Amino acid sequence: MKRLLILGGTGDAAELSTKVANIPGIEAIASLAGRTREPILPSGNVRVGGFGGADGLAEYLRKMQIDVLIDATHPFASQISENAAVAAREVGIPHLMLIRRPWEKQVGDRWMEVNSTSAAADVLENQAKRVFLTVGRQELAAFAHLQDIWFLMRMIDPPGADALVPPGVILCDRGPFTLAQEREILIQHHIDTIVSKNSGGNATYAKIIAARELGVQVVMVKRPPVPPGEQVADVDAAVKWLKETVDR
Repeated sequence: MKRLLILGGTGDAAELSTKVANIPGIEAIASLAGRTREPILPSGNVRVGGFGGADGLAEYLRKMQIDVLIDATHPFASQISENAAVAAREVGIPHLMLIRRPWEKQVGDRWMEVNSTSAAADVLENQAKRVFLTVGRQELAAFAHLQDIWFLMRMIDPPGADALVPPGVILCDRGPFTLAQEREILIQHHIDTIVSKNSGGNATYAKIIAARELGVQVVMVKRPPVPPGEQVADVDAAVKWLKETVDR
């Protein structure tokens, strides 16, 4: 029996956990960071909480006698991915990154690509009036100084009571979202600009399509760099890699 640790928090990780449960000879543990109050739990064994950096993760890998590590965290969870790469290398176990493909600019898209949320805030100043902000509750402070802009801020959980928040309305909701829903939001709230991380995948891509149809500008935050190592772009490729790795 081989023991697999899946670092999760995405729909891809949940799908991977379900498919791995049907592979004989593999016992999987899915780990969630615990940042979402009511996460969608994958099937099988689940742990919630951090590890305490790369050293803590390496200690956990040894203690639990993990044979294989798959990092299926969010494309913007760069610190977790870096810790995973370091810990797997230290322990000496196979390590894979499951990273969905980023969205690519299409004909009709009005994208302005930036390297960070703070850069996105700089772009908005003196250019936007009504913004659909979809970068998560942990990034709100970067926009709090923009008092002349109205924000519709969508996130899974509300920000803390002492969080710095820009003016506007908070909308707590969880994808996937339909094109009709996203189109209605942009029209109803007279949105002229969307701010989004380039997360990839289908769950929130409808807002990008709606923006294209309505001529709404998108300020797109580029992904951070990933650590070196083996990577695949979808769940089926991760399952194939896992089967080949445990059969070696």
